[in-house]
Amino acid sequence: MANTIAPQLSPLTTTDQNLYEQVADRIQALIREGTLAPGDRLPSVRKLKQQLSVSMSTVLEAYRLLEDRGFIVARPQSGYYVKTTTLPDEPSQSAPPAQVRPVDISLMLRLLRMGLAPGMIHLGAAVPGMENFPLNTLNRLMGQVMRADPLAVHAYRTVPGCEPLRREVAKRMLNAGCSISPDQIVATAGATEAYYLALRTVTQPGDTVVIESPAYYAILEAMNSLGLNALELPTHPQDGISLSAFQSALENQSVAACILVSNFSNPLGSCMGDRKKKALVELLNQYDIPLIEDDVYGELSFDGSRPKAIKAFDTEGRVIYCSSVSKTLSPGLRVGWCIPGRYQQQVEHLKVVVSHMTATAPQLAVAAFFANGGYDRHLRTLRHAYQQQMNRMHQAILDYFPPETRVTRPRGGHVLWVEITGEFDALELFEEAIHHSISIAPGPMFSASHGYQNCFRLNTGLPWSDKIEQAMKTIGYLAKKQLARKMLAS
Repeated sequence: MANTIAPQLSPLTTTDQNLYEQVADRIQALIREGTLAPGDRLPSVRKLKQQLSVSMSTVLEAYRLLEDRGFIVARPQSGYYVKTTTLPDEPSQSAPPAQVRPVDISLMLRLLRMGLAPGMIHLGAAVPGMENFPLNTLNRLMGQVMRADPLAVHAYRTVPGCEPLRREVAKRMLNAGCSISPDQIVATAGATEAYYLALRTVTQPGDTVVIESPAYYAILEAMNSLGLNALELPTHPQDGISLSAFQSALENQSVAACILVSNFSNPLGSCMGDRKKKALVELLNQYDIPLIEDDVYGELSFDGSRPKAIKAFDTEGRVIYCSSVSKTLSPGLRVGWCIPGRYQQQVEHLKVVVSHMTATAPQLAVAAFFANGGYDRHLRTLRHAYQQQMNRMHQAILDYFPPETRVTRPRGGHVLWVEITGEFDALELFEEAIHHSISIAPGPMFSASHGYQNCFRLNTGLPWSDKIEQAMKTIGYLAKKQLARKMLAS
C-alpha cells in the first residue's frame, strides 16, 4: 500500500509567480529531494488547501501542472500519487575472460591521482559525505575515553584489540546471523587491513584468487602488492557471482582462495540471498577453499533488514570475515575487525608484523558509541539518507544520460554501476569530466583484465545538492556528445 505523505509546507510568499505554480514547485522540490518517493500518495486537495490557505482551484491547477511535467499521476477515486519512474534497464550478468591473469594497477593509480586533485566533485570515489556522520558525538567520546584512562590509550595493547570493542562487535554479529565470541575477533585498521592480512595468510605469491567481476579496486590493489593472480567470475548485479562458474573454476583451476564483497557489493551493489550463500559455503567445504568476506556495507540495507553474512553459514572456519565502520560511522577513525576462523593464529601473527596493534582511543570511542544505542539510531537515519541520495542519482541519470544507459538498482549501500551500450569509452568520459572538475570511476579500474570500457561507477554517498545535480547534467551531456561524435564518424 502506498504511503500517504503530508509534508509541512510553509506559507506561500508574494511573488510575480502564479500561486498554483508556487504550489507545484514546492511539491516538485519534495519529489526531487526524495521526501516524496515514487508511489507515495500526495495530500488531498482539501488538506493542501487548508495547509497553504489557498483555494481548491489553485491546488487542482498545481496538481495538473505537475501531471503535465510528468511528476505525478491521478488515480480515479484514489487521489494523486508521485509517478513511479521507469528506470533504465539493469546491466546483465558480466562475462569476464575465463583466464587467470596478473593484476595490473598502473592505470588505476594514474586515474586515482587525477580524480583526487583539489576542487573535484568526487562522484568516483566511494566516500560517504561527512555530513552523514555523528562527528560531534564521536569527538566527545574520543575525549571521554582519553580522559578516563590517559595512560592506557597511549600504551601498547594486546594484538586482538580492545575487549570492549570486540565485545560490542560480537553482539552486532548476531544481527548478521553469526554467534561469535569476543576472543574470535581481531581489531584492525579498517577493513582494508583486515582483508590484506587475510590474503597474506591464505596465499603465496603467484597463487590464483577468485574474485567478482567487476571487483572492488582496493582488493585488486592488495592482490597486486602480494603478487597474486586473479580469476574473474561472471557476476550479476542483483545476486552476485555465478556459482556454476565458481564450481567450474574450482574443478579446472588451481585456486588458493576467493574474496568477495558479500552484501551490497562495490561496485555492482549485488547481495546474495541466504540460499546462495549457503550453497557457496558448501562448495568451499567441498573443495577446501578459504573465502575472505568483505562486509562493510552489510548494515546499509535500505529496508533496515540486515542481510546475513556468508560467515553465518560457515561451520568449518573457512570464511575470514572482514568489516569496519568506515562506511557507516567514520572512515578516518580506521576501526575495523577480522574474524579469522581457523586462521586466527596466523592472522594475529601477521598483525604483529604489519602494524602491531590498532590505535586504542578510536576502538574505545566506537565501542562506546555501539554500547549506548546510538549506532542503531544513526543507522536508521543513514540508510534513509543513502536511499534518498540514490533515488536522486537515479532520477538524474534518467533526466540527463543517453537512452543507451543501463544502471544498477542496489537495495543498499551507496554506489551505482552505469553501463552505456554502443561505442562508448568511459576512460574518454573520465578525461573530459576531469576538465570540468568532476571525477568518476571508469570501469577498467574494477577489472584485472581492464575490461568494462563502457562502464563507470558513481558514488551516491554525498548529500544531494545543486552542485551534484549540475555535475550529473554535465556527465550526461559529455556522454551524449561522445556518442553523437562517434556516430557521425562511423
